[in-house]
Amino acid sequence: MIIKVLGSGCKSCLKLEENTNKAIHELSIKAEILKVTDFADIAKFNVLKTPALVIDERVVSFGKINEVEDIKNFLKQ
Repeated sequence: MIIKVLGSGCKSCLKLEENTNKAIHELSIKAEILKVTDFADIAKFNVLKTPALVIDERVVSFGKINEVEDIKNFLKQ
C-alpha cells in the first residue's frame, strides 16, 4: 500500500503525516508514506486544498487534518 500526503510541508501536512503513521502502526499494516510537495505533482490529483491524503492513487480526503480513527477507516476500505 502506498499512501501520499500532499501539501507544501506546512504544520497541517506534518500533522496529517503523523496521524497517518499512527493509524498504520495501530492497524499493523505494511504501507509506505510519501510526502508530495511539488505543486505540479499535487495538481495531478485535482486537489483543491491541502493537506490531502491519497491511498493507492485514490484521493480519500483533502483540505483538512484527518484524525487517526478516520484514517484507519480509509485504510480498511
